[in-house]
Amino acid sequence: MAIIESRDFTLEELFGYFYVVRAYQREYVWEEKHVNDLLSDVYIQFDENKSGSDWEYFIGSIIVCESKNVYELIDGQQRMTTICLILCAIRDVLQELEPNKSLDALKKLISSSITDRNGNEKFRDRIELQYDEDSRKVLENIASKQEYNDIPENSSVERIKIAYETALDFLKKEFGEDKNAIPELRKFYARFIQNVKLVRVETKSMSQALTVFATINNRGVGLNGMDLLKNLMFIQIKNKDFNKLKEKWQKMLDIIYKSKENPLRFLRYFIMANYDSERLRQDNIYEWFEQNKEQCGYLEKPFIFMDLLLTSAQALAYFKKGKDIQGNPNRYLENILYLSSSQHFVLLLATQNMSKELFTEMCKNLENFLFIHNITRQGNNKLESLFIKWATKLRKVRDKASLQKFIAEEIEPKKQNLVKEFDDAFLEFNESSVNKKKLQYILAKLTQYIDETAYQNDESHIHLKNYINKSVEIEHILPQKYDKLKSSFDKPDEIDKYVKRLGNLTLIEKPINSSIKNKPFEIKKEAYKKSKYLITKSIAEKVNIGVNTSIDRAVKDLETYEEWNSKSIESRQKMLTKLAKKVWDIES
Repeated sequence: MAIIESRDFTLEELFGYFYVVRAYQREYVWEEKHVNDLLSDVYIQFDENKSGSDWEYFIGSIIVCESKNVYELIDGQQRMTTICLILCAIRDVLQELEPNKSLDALKKLISSSITDRNGNEKFRDRIELQYDEDSRKVLENIASKQEYNDIPENSSVERIKIAYETALDFLKKEFGEDKNAIPELRKFYARFIQNVKLVRVETKSMSQALTVFATINNRGVGLNGMDLLKNLMFIQIKNKDFNKLKEKWQKMLDIIYKSKENPLRFLRYFIMANYDSERLRQDNIYEWFEQNKEQCGYLEKPFIFMDLLLTSAQALAYFKKGKDIQGNPNRYLENILYLSSSQHFVLLLATQNMSKELFTEMCKNLENFLFIHNITRQGNNKLESLFIKWATKLRKVRDKASLQKFIAEEIEPKKQNLVKEFDDAFLEFNESSVNKKKLQYILAKLTQYIDETAYQNDESHIHLKNYINKSVEIEHILPQKYDKLKSSFDKPDEIDKYVKRLGNLTLIEKPINSSIKNKPFEIKKEAYKKSKYLITKSIAEKVNIGVNTSIDRAVKDLETYEEWNSKSIESRQKMLTKLAKKVWDIES
């Protein structure tokens, strides 16, 4: 074996080996935030790529040295310990939901049998903490599903407990706590161990391992693209300019961390948005910067480059909050937050030279495209590559004519190619088609469109948050608890299917909803008339305010129903499908 070897491992491969964290290592220091950030980053990738499994997500590197059939963890124990705790949490949630289902493969990633020197078989945890007896014990107990709360607490023990419980809470929140969660959680587990990767740097001796560790941490060689870039920039800076550049760099880092953004992901987006680049992996960032000195100009003009980095970091922080480049609320960016997308940041970072008017128009079209792409389940495997291509063109947009040309030539053809798929998706849409966050978004957009068309300049209809909040609820017209109504429904054997259909759903004010709950349609109709939402009010009565008024035009295609049966639900679903094509601008 060479003195130093390195390659990327999936978590499934990585946890096929045993690791020890020796006594000289520092204790476990990760806090709730770090665990949530790791899980959130992986979940975003999972959620954006559900239709395919060919994505990869790198979460850094570890340094190891083999010793007596185990690997000593020289660097990376925080991440490895956390991953082990996440695997324990996945196991425990699945076991609670499916107590009789085998989880042997998962359990083997946490602990497995080995043969000792005397030929005896014994169980051994994949990770053993030797720096503190109580820390070792709490991890062992969690790994073996034993009680751990009676173990004496120190800072490390407390953080390990919190990390495990944070992972449990995250999984239950995102996937639910009933049996409906099982398929998605199992899929997430598979993607977690198969698609998430770490680089394992393996050395032949401990001295070599410690040398590599020191080199990495002192000089930033090979593992941290952000630190490497800093070194590349600062290496030739004049002494008199050092502090000034350092202040700007620190300001950029503060912005990135406060926005809860992964620094390396930010660098990826920055490169792909601002330069002619192919799709870039995080572990290739350093190499890219080394090969593109002239294009970036970070050596010759470090302050110009630094200012671009700084403004891009601030812009990304604003985008993540639904704000424009100047930090002003942007209704379309606010809406995109409900779509759990991140790849579009590449596009947005390429628009920094646009006027506010042009930027707003671009965001409007981007929201429509992202939703259409999402609802038709196109998958995100090629989306980032498409956005990189578009970013190159958007950097050149300076006026209304060039933006309209871009939209007409790039965005519109992509949308129009999906008309049939969009129709099919909406005609078959039910509340199980998407998560609750996206369901709220869809119903809110449909409701908002009617209200905004009717009332036009009324500010209360501009922001979607006015339709997605604690005072607004999703109403099942045919109620979810339908036992008393089942016999009177025209298709009693299919009632569960009809309850969940889009045509059976609408938004309604919480006080009104509380008063009608599981009541029959005849009673609900009178309550719907009291709703301020025209799309809901119109279920019960035709809204007539003048002839050819804005309100009259807004509601003219909405249907009113005398009774509520399968035909009513099907009819309303067709009507909402036609409306959706107007809302997201995908006219056939």
